[in-house]
Amino acid sequence: MVDARLENLADILVDYSISMKKMDVIKINFGFEAKDLVLEIYKKIIKKGALPRIEPILPGFSYAFFKYASEEQLKTFPKIAMYEAKNVAGSISIGAEYNTKEFSNIPPERVALRNKVVNPISKVALKKDNWVGCEWPTHSLAQDAEMSMEEFEEFFFKAVLQDWKKESRKQDRLKRILDKGSQVRILADDTDLKFSIAGRTAVKGDGKRNMPDGEIFMAPQEKTTKGYINYTYPTIKSGVEVDGISLEFKNGKVVKASAKKNEHFLKTMLNIDRGAKFLGEFGIGTNYKIDRFIKQILFDEKIGGTAHLALGMAYKEGGGKNDSVLHWDMIKDLRRGGEILVDGRIIQRNGKFTL
Repeated sequence: MVDARLENLADILVDYSISMKKMDVIKINFGFEAKDLVLEIYKKIIKKGALPRIEPILPGFSYAFFKYASEEQLKTFPKIAMYEAKNVAGSISIGAEYNTKEFSNIPPERVALRNKVVNPISKVALKKDNWVGCEWPTHSLAQDAEMSMEEFEEFFFKAVLQDWKKESRKQDRLKRILDKGSQVRILADDTDLKFSIAGRTAVKGDGKRNMPDGEIFMAPQEKTTKGYINYTYPTIKSGVEVDGISLEFKNGKVVKASAKKNEHFLKTMLNIDRGAKFLGEFGIGTNYKIDRFIKQILFDEKIGGTAHLALGMAYKEGGGKNDSVLHWDMIKDLRRGGEILVDGRIIQRNGKFTL
């Protein structure tokens, strides 16, 4: 018998998160440990009269490519993948991390080079505006979260199995404040950061793009960020964990950057292209059912009472203009002595909204 929680999640992803009509091709890429969920998604798509296209992701293959590929191979554009991106009607991506540290010893320059090559494919997918990414619980993620598998599964389903239409309505008030706002300030003992959001539109993270979801995000005006921020938690990019990140901004741009762990990787990513040193996203976590840091960004950026800022690419739906192959979220926990102000008004203090 299929776990009812699994069926409920498949319903959310197929019936709420994305849209489809008869004979639409819907791509599903997934880690092999998520096969039970994907089978339910697959069946539901067929019953709706659409055409599922599956792409399993097996452990070790990406690592082998980045370890052994020549520079010529790294620079070769995957034409077939672009054709597919242009011709599918929508996509569902199910992450199922087998080894979260797999890329730790791959030179970051190789990852950066490949990211530049495949970035046009990501842009095509984003323009379609009919995609969702979900993370599936695995032993690797449970270990990173310092939980048993049973505990992690309970944590996961609590975060994802929500009434997302209701959550969307709850986000409306915060969205209205941000849409009308001009200046944001984030304050904490080791942080004082300001930027303009004038003319930008806040976007609700209400289960349409991520699962779990639960955030409001928008793009700062590109050249307005100033001040400094020390991030609370380590962040993992391409399998590399970077901890103790401290950034200083002037005229929108990172002018000083340091990290206590893997600083070289941080600076390599900052120099990947011109847009990597500018903020592409400011987000506020609103999912209070995610109450702890687990080293998985899809969850961590949604923690109720936190803010996150992403270096690099801005999602264009909110009016952002910064362009980069990088989009790297970093999290500031404000639940113990932090504030978010909009035009001088405190909208969140110690992780609790004051609206």
